[in-house]
Amino acid sequence: MNPTVPHELIHLINENLNLHLHREWIDELTDRSMKGGPWDDFTMFQLAYEAEQANIIDSFDDLLCLRHIGDFKPMPHQIDTAKKALHGMRGRAILADEVGLGKTIEAGLVLKEYMIRGLVRKALILVPASLVLQWVRELNQKFGISATAQKKEYMWTSCDVIVASMDTAKREPHRAIVLGMDYDMVIIDEAHKLKNKKTTNYQFVCELRKKYCLLLTATPIQNDLQELYNLITVLKPGQLGVQSTFQENYIVDKRTAKNEGILQHELSKVMIRNRRSDGNLELTKRQVRNYHLTLSPDEQALYDGVSDYVRGRYEESKADFTSVLSLVTLQREVCSSRDAVFHTLVNLSKKIPPESPQTARIWALVELIRSIKSNTKADKVLEIISGIEDKVIIFTEYRASQEYLMNFLKQHNISSVPYRGGMNRGKKDWMMDLFKSRAKVLIATEAGCEGINLQFCHHMINFDLPWNPMRVEQRIGRVHRLGQQYDVNIYNLSTKGTIEEHILNLLHEKINMFESVIGELDTIVERLEKKSSLEASLFRIAMEARSSDEFSRSLDQIGEKFQSMHSQVEEKAQAGSAFRNILSAAGESVEMRP
Repeated sequence: MNPTVPHELIHLINENLNLHLHREWIDELTDRSMKGGPWDDFTMFQLAYEAEQANIIDSFDDLLCLRHIGDFKPMPHQIDTAKKALHGMRGRAILADEVGLGKTIEAGLVLKEYMIRGLVRKALILVPASLVLQWVRELNQKFGISATAQKKEYMWTSCDVIVASMDTAKREPHRAIVLGMDYDMVIIDEAHKLKNKKTTNYQFVCELRKKYCLLLTATPIQNDLQELYNLITVLKPGQLGVQSTFQENYIVDKRTAKNEGILQHELSKVMIRNRRSDGNLELTKRQVRNYHLTLSPDEQALYDGVSDYVRGRYEESKADFTSVLSLVTLQREVCSSRDAVFHTLVNLSKKIPPESPQTARIWALVELIRSIKSNTKADKVLEIISGIEDKVIIFTEYRASQEYLMNFLKQHNISSVPYRGGMNRGKKDWMMDLFKSRAKVLIATEAGCEGINLQFCHHMINFDLPWNPMRVEQRIGRVHRLGQQYDVNIYNLSTKGTIEEHILNLLHEKINMFESVIGELDTIVERLEKKSSLEASLFRIAMEARSSDEFSRSLDQIGEKFQSMHSQVEEKAQAGSAFRNILSAAGESVEMRP
């Protein structure tokens, strides 16, 4: 007791608060001191002391989990995001960082913190099938969380932290088990796939019984403000009111918002987005090399023949533009490999009556294919790979080109593995492990762009390029991301005198997308695509241009529009940090009106 406190006051406090002072331990301590013991084991004392120290925090807002994740060091923005999700959003948040900034790490921090505080024991993590084992590894190795990949039916109830694909969880007999359980936390990766409330995914997630919930997506809105409403309703039903109220208060049309100040305030309660352009993010540089290759005479003859065929079909059917969009595949495949265009031509021939003049034209092109004995691009790939002592990933648009490259590299004693859609989860993980431990080359189709992390590789060859800058950025984002220790080398292959050369010039010279990461890239592409997709617009330009110069001028105009929109988005982002971090991040395709 404080000797300066009057005795009468102490007596009054004791009477009113019913305080009792226990002093028995003093007598026991005195007795042991006089007799020299016995004392408890000093090692046990040290362990008890360390346990108490581990549970002491200077502030309620500090993260206990940072002391329990070993040598792994999260980035400052990831720690800040976890704190905001925990304390500002009470464990229900949309983590909407740009690709490669560590949404998985942020979700792991939140989950670990809740587990340490005793608030989460049972957790369900739903991810794309190809990412299940990656999530399990991350949680176990970086956070010490005993996460398990769902394989057997009994595991739903026996495992505390389980990772599964959405397709598995929503399918019977799993569905009934999962919906019958109470989860302390549910985490959903690639959550933008919940944007349509009519889908079974959306309805399934809404039915899950969950206390805390994290939705992870780099694109919280893609085409329609209604998608944003649906996503937030999954997280916090009623946050934006009923649908009709949201429509009336915040929407002019599907891509134009109103009352942005109020909408900003509501979004700030549930969404966090970090961007590369926000600064203080340590990313390595991109080293870009463009190779413009000259086709062999036989390859050039095939390209010219396919181009004439495609242009002729377009002239015949351009009134019904959507019916000839598939022709763009031919135009692009012929720049990739003879194998790719061969399969498409054969499939086309099966849809056309044998007596049609088009059938004869198709088989004439097939004869041209048979005369081609080499692949100019593949020869360049061999040259590039031979000069690299490290691992290389090759991206191609087409499975036939992938198979051709596999055989081609095998003939030159270079080990490679494929990665593509259609592979089951186990095979994809096996291919990734083989690439990391044994093979020099991974040859991936577009399926290799979703979710996989390849920071251990820093050489990437674009065997053929998508026409959409966002898809190119997604490819690069697999290797150029947080955790990459080396500058990333990007090798772009294009063929002279073809449509491919023009597209590379658009991406590299007009958009300048390879040298710098454009944080607002998806915003700009969305605005360019207000009337039709960028790929459809490029195809139309290619078909209607009367010369190569006219085609180049049309692409210059697209490049100028892109640069103009980039400037507008940057200006809007600089108008205020709250707008930049919240509303602009959430509704990047939204055009604000007063």
